[in-house]
Amino acid sequence: MLAKDIKTGTVVVHDGNPVIIQGIHVQSPSARGAATLYKFRARNVLTKNKIDITFKGTDNLTEADFSRRDVQVTYTDTTHIHLMDKEDFQDYDLLLEEVENELPFMAEGLEGIRALIYNDACVGIELPATVELTITQCDPGVKGNSATSRNKPATMETGLIVQVPEHIKEGERLKIDTRTGLFLSRA
Repeated sequence: MLAKDIKTGTVVVHDGNPVIIQGIHVQSPSARGAATLYKFRARNVLTKNKIDITFKGTDNLTEADFSRRDVQVTYTDTTHIHLMDKEDFQDYDLLLEEVENELPFMAEGLEGIRALIYNDACVGIELPATVELTITQCDPGVKGNSATSRNKPATMETGLIVQVPEHIKEGERLKIDTRTGLFLSRA
């Protein structure tokens, strides 16, 4: 696969390890005859480390032997989160430390979770782009402060703290972006 054909979410092999592409920046050449550079922000699937990679558009990369499977959370104990494949009912378990960035977005009954499978082993999970969460604690808005758009912290049902506009009230359901952790809209 050519570097210029890679999209966000693609998993390729870099230095012998599978990396998932999370961001792409294209740098056009400033001189004639120079090559366009593709700068990728990636995350190593096995170690979870973020890396920056730069390639020319004509460089060839190999796609990793990698798949995504729809799963649901069966239960969580003190050390692991246990998942079940929705198609063949195979069980996967991951250490809670491996999914600590995803846990604040995972409310009970969340649909759209995908297991990242590499060499027949689950190496991580992928959440949907947005999730709907309910506010459990939020300060009331102050009347008369609507001339400027100010934000206030709101604690969601999973413990996630999100900055929301002042008019949002406790008990409302909100759409939250799982990639950035930012408030998007009311649900």
